[in-house]
Amino acid sequence: MTKLWPFHGGVKLAEYKSLSNQTPIVQADIPPFLILPLLQHIGEPAESIVKVGEKVLKGQIVAHCKEKDCSATMSVPIHASTSGTVVAIEHRAVPHPSALTAPCIVIETDGEETWIEHPPLTDYATLASNVVRRHIARAGIVGLGGAGFPSHIKLTHAAIDTLIINGAECEPYITSDDRLMREHPDDIIAGAQIIMHVLGGAKRCVIALEDNKPEAYQALLEAAKGCVEVVQVPTRYPMGGERRLIQVLTGKDVKRTQLSASVGIVVHNVKTASAVFRAVQLGKPFLSRVVTVTGGGVEKPQNLEVLLGTPIHVVIDQCRRKEGVERLIMGGPMMGFALPNDEMPIVKTTSCLILSRADEIGTPPLQMPCIRCGACTQACPINLLPQQLYWYTKSKDFKKAQDYHLFDCIDCGCCAYVCPSHIPLVSYYRYAKAEIRASVQERKKAETAKRRHEFRLFRLERNKAETSARLKQLKAGSKASKEAAIKAALERKRGNL
Repeated sequence: MTKLWPFHGGVKLAEYKSLSNQTPIVQADIPPFLILPLLQHIGEPAESIVKVGEKVLKGQIVAHCKEKDCSATMSVPIHASTSGTVVAIEHRAVPHPSALTAPCIVIETDGEETWIEHPPLTDYATLASNVVRRHIARAGIVGLGGAGFPSHIKLTHAAIDTLIINGAECEPYITSDDRLMREHPDDIIAGAQIIMHVLGGAKRCVIALEDNKPEAYQALLEAAKGCVEVVQVPTRYPMGGERRLIQVLTGKDVKRTQLSASVGIVVHNVKTASAVFRAVQLGKPFLSRVVTVTGGGVEKPQNLEVLLGTPIHVVIDQCRRKEGVERLIMGGPMMGFALPNDEMPIVKTTSCLILSRADEIGTPPLQMPCIRCGACTQACPINLLPQQLYWYTKSKDFKKAQDYHLFDCIDCGCCAYVCPSHIPLVSYYRYAKAEIRASVQERKKAETAKRRHEFRLFRLERNKAETSARLKQLKAGSKASKEAAIKAALERKRGNL
């Protein structure tokens, strides 16, 4: 029995998971068009290697990493999610809090699902770790818990003692991990074993899920057959955060500036483990993911296996959209963000779509003055002082806010959730972080401009000195030449006499 350690703070949230976790995963419809952003992960964007008018096959790489070997870069390739024809390579709106556009490849689908050759890695256990890791990188797999960190980067670490497979789906409404664990536990177990091999044979593997998922827990126990540990952790938000989960399972406190690998631990999501299995054992790159579509704005909340690049409105329509939808949220209600429209595509980091009606949203309560009750401090899972951070960010004393470890805040929203004065604390912290980052960028630009200006002055002075030296040399040479010419002339004259 794995010992569990407590973590400070956290909150118990209304779950709303029964809306979508009662029915099996459904295959989403193939859309008329796919929109594939070239950046769907943390790191460098991929570069398009196809042209408008080119026919592509399902699984074909359409955008590759800048470096030839993807496993050596913070980037992953993008694949065609189905067969069709490239009709545009242009800027389109993408699902991001900034609401900005980004380069995308647009594919008109042909409905034929014609695959490119996709050989698996047979007998992966006999292959070197770097061979399997390159295969995973080429498959385009990223962290599917929400961050989108290229998975192969987390597989480079040596001396890893423990692999944690994260099934702690702690945000309300989201049930895609739950259904995946119930329906495909063997894929997750097999994926975990592949990851252990790539990590050089980690000594221990723990699959952790919350105790509000009894069906998933039982399915994983039966599939594991003792080869990995399956552990239930308390249902408390934000249990799914990597550092919180490590603390609960091992008692180790990983700081913001540390990598979990520094304490011998690597964490991957259950969806990531499943994608690794499909890439290695079946040869299938990462082309689709399970997405929860839920909320009062759809008649049939459910989980769907959706092709990457599918426009969001296609997925919503399959779940029967209701009238009166006021807000479309990508991700969970605590850390997700509202989308301005449903024309954007499903991307690698899309775990959930919540359609909220007016009666669900309600009017935000009026913000009242802070009463210094300390509830936010009790709820903060990072053990910060949210009240102090609020005062300093509100007064724009960003230096003092940083002294109180502003950037350790994970924006989980626990402090704002428990605040009796309804202060949107996380909004203040995000504002302060953005201002500090902008200030740092401006300072870097100013320093760069100063260095360039100083170098320009140095270069001008150097050129002036060099020019002056050349002129002196030419002048001296000219004088010597004149003297030599005069001397020669005198010599000739004497000779003539």
